[in-house]
Amino acid sequence: MKPRHRRMLWIAAGLAALAVAATLVLQAFNSNLVFFFTPTQIANGEAPKGKTFRLGGLVEEGSLKRDPGSTSLSFRVTDKARTITVAYTGILPDLFKEGRGVVAQGKIQPDGSFVASEVLAKHDENYMPPEAAEALKKAGHPVGAPTQFQQAPKAP
Repeated sequence: MKPRHRRMLWIAAGLAALAVAATLVLQAFNSNLVFFFTPTQIANGEAPKGKTFRLGGLVEEGSLKRDPGSTSLSFRVTDKARTITVAYTGILPDLFKEGRGVVAQGKIQPDGSFVASEVLAKHDENYMPPEAAEALKKAGHPVGAPTQFQQAPKAP
């Protein structure tokens, strides 16, 4: 075999190894990717069926219902246009309250409810995920002070 052919074989083998490595990295990344959806997007069928995703919005006032003697509970998340019922078993974050922002990670069920594996509450008075704030703005609900992700208007 000529040196030129041998060199071409090594280059082809290197490119094949690089392609396999890139495919494995992309598959690992794709399997860990979790998208964010609002109740309106879920109602419109934009959320994936049978896949984990995040649901964000406000916890509807008066919707928190606890099962006595267990850590199971349910509540409703709204973006002021649509509402989704969330079932969760576990301990809620200390900052979880009705009327406040929440992000729940889990899967949508065939009956339209959402079963959460994790519930996250906002960490201070002004924080809300940017996607949830945008969804509330679109629904006509005023969003409070600027968050760390939004710029406050500059003084003249």
